[in-house]
Amino acid sequence: MESDFLFASLFNLSINLVYTILALVLGVAALIIIDKKILKNIEIETELKNGNIAVAIFASTILLFIAIIISFGLKG
Repeated sequence: MESDFLFASLFNLSINLVYTILALVLGVAALIIIDKKILKNIEIETELKNGNIAVAIFASTILLFIAIIISFGLKG
């Protein structure tokens, strides 16, 4: 009985880990695509290195929105 519970818990943990890694990869890829395609005049990476806080807030907001969309998509 306890081994079944442990196996189910580890299985759920591994599925959640895969979803988390997938969401992270998709979020970063979407941020790069937005940086290259939509924001052609602004390079997010160089602005972050220069200490531009507005760009940091914008990038984090994009990642949050993408995470919300991905989480609703994975829930079904």
